Amino acid sequence: MRDDNTFTPCASAPQCVSSQASPDDSHYVEPLTYATDGRTARYQLLALVRGQPRTAIKTADDRYIHATFSTRLGFTDDVYFLFRASEQVIDVKSSSRTGYYDFGVNRRRVERLRALLDEQLAGR
Repeated sequence: MRDDNTFTPCASAPQCVSSQASPDDSHYVEPLTYATDGRTARYQLLALVRGQPRTAIKTADDRYIHATFSTRLGFTDDVYFLFRASEQVIDVKSSSRTGYYDFGVNRRRVERLRALLDEQLAGR
């Protein structure tokens, strides 16, 4: 993440998704949203990330979470979450550290976390 609270842009390789990419960019993914207070959303998201297999929280503060996900083949992906509490939005970036293709793993991860967070916040 850069000093201006934005993610570094995805490289040209298709192994990264980001909600801060332009909507017409193939790397774009919708940010996560919530309709509760930011503290609850952050707590629930942290619990969901911690509950994923082969995952480690590297940094977690009031506005920012950085986690790593290790694949079954031993590759590491970095996932970043940036809370924009005034808008009830969580920007997200998920990127493979190595390789060119990720076969959609990062996009599916973000969508899975979105669905799980929505379920948690809806009380299901």
